[in-house]
Amino acid sequence: MSMKRTNVYADPEDLAIIKEAAKRRGISEAEIIRQGIHLAAMANRVWDEPLFSRTFPGPGCTLRKDEVRDAVADAVQRETDPGTAA
Repeated sequence: MSMKRTNVYADPEDLAIIKEAAKRRGISEAEIIRQGIHLAAMANRVWDEPLFSRTFPGPGCTLRKDEVRDAVADAVQRETDPGTAA
């Protein structure tokens, strides 16, 4: 993978923590910073498709936690065993 150089300003306390972690883990400080940049990039990425594209039939009102769990479990069961009736 090709990389591009950039400069950032960081809090000295954060840099001290990174330095300590790099020594403890046996990797470079730059690698820890690259991992942090990657995590930040992924956390702020706008995806083309929604995470959940399937919908489930429901009563038209907000479901309780156990009702959601049961609906998802039923859908998974139907998907893994197509002969199962709803």
